[in-house]
Amino acid sequence: MDNKINIILFDDQNRDNLLPLVFTRPVAELRIGISTIKEKWELICPSECSYQTVNYLAKKYPMKLEKNNLFINSCLIPDDRLINEMITLKSGGVIQKDGVILGYKASEPMHFNKSFVGINEYQYNILFIRNLWDIFTLNDKVLRDDFVRITRGRKTKTLSQTNKVLGAENIFIEDGAKVECSIINAESGPVYIGRNAEIMEGNIIRGPLAMCENSVLKMGSKIYGAVTIGPYCKVGGEINNSVFTANSNKAHDGFIGNSVIGEWCNLGAGTSNSNLKNNYAKVKLWNYSSEKFINTGLQFCGLIMGDHSKCGINTMFNTGTIVGVSANIYGSGFPRNFIPSFSWGGAQGFMDYQPEKAIETAEIVMSRRGTVLSETDTEILKTVFDLTRNYRKF
Repeated sequence: MDNKINIILFDDQNRDNLLPLVFTRPVAELRIGISTIKEKWELICPSECSYQTVNYLAKKYPMKLEKNNLFINSCLIPDDRLINEMITLKSGGVIQKDGVILGYKASEPMHFNKSFVGINEYQYNILFIRNLWDIFTLNDKVLRDDFVRITRGRKTKTLSQTNKVLGAENIFIEDGAKVECSIINAESGPVYIGRNAEIMEGNIIRGPLAMCENSVLKMGSKIYGAVTIGPYCKVGGEINNSVFTANSNKAHDGFIGNSVIGEWCNLGAGTSNSNLKNNYAKVKLWNYSSEKFINTGLQFCGLIMGDHSKCGINTMFNTGTIVGVSANIYGSGFPRNFIPSFSWGGAQGFMDYQPEKAIETAEIVMSRRGTVLSETDTEILKTVFDLTRNYRKF
């Protein structure tokens, strides 16, 4: 791509469909496959991207505006054909598909409520994150594509002979990674083991699997693809078709399937989610845009958990549960399947989790990994508390 083109990843009206995960980040910071959406564009372009997002996130995620800008919809997963179409746009040119603006070239951001002339209709299929469940339903495809791009022309580190391996040609190991005494079947999909990641002894793994930088898979775990374990996550137990964003823990036994876990979350020992209703009906999921439960069309759909949320030991999440930001869940029984941000409680009832207490916990959790909760992060959490106040009518 022309290095003179400044890339800005913009959040459009679809953003609300991706709450609560994007209460605390732009859409481009969502992880799917191996990397975040922003990292995918920066790898392919290559060019450092900035963001156009909601005002309260803009201080942490600013927009870098230059004379010649390519604005790209942040819900898009990049591919070579799409990039080629975008870079050929002239200044003022717009490319769309089925009424959705995919990208445009301009000196400043455009307003989506105006009409445009000379719009190019994109004729090919796209990967577009329209809904929360797209993150785990598309994870298999995106993980495979990421694997090819990230490993192209590179040589993997050698895998220890203490492991039992099928499909060794589909395994890539970065510097500093440790893998011992495990069973890895990469015939069903690639296995990527990031820098300084560790797979402890006795694990049974079926790809696709992405273990990102400094992530840890605890002993005796069972992993079914497609699973993404984000940077600095520690996970164990049984996991299927799920994405852990970053810095989150599920360090003990329990099942997580068809789910997306945000950042700085902790799942207590024995925590499990249902991903299939007893009557095999399609799963409904809370949607912030329509403010009601909507039909996902999926038979398998588990848990979506926003950043900084925690749950106690043996927590049971029902099929299609949404947990917001900074919730604290504990106790016996199934809690409700829509838990607003800053909720404290469980199946017996909830109360407000005051932001001062939630922020204090976040500071402790982050400091344990050498990270500081900044003033900007604190203001974001306080804003989310205010934005979600109406949902906490316990």
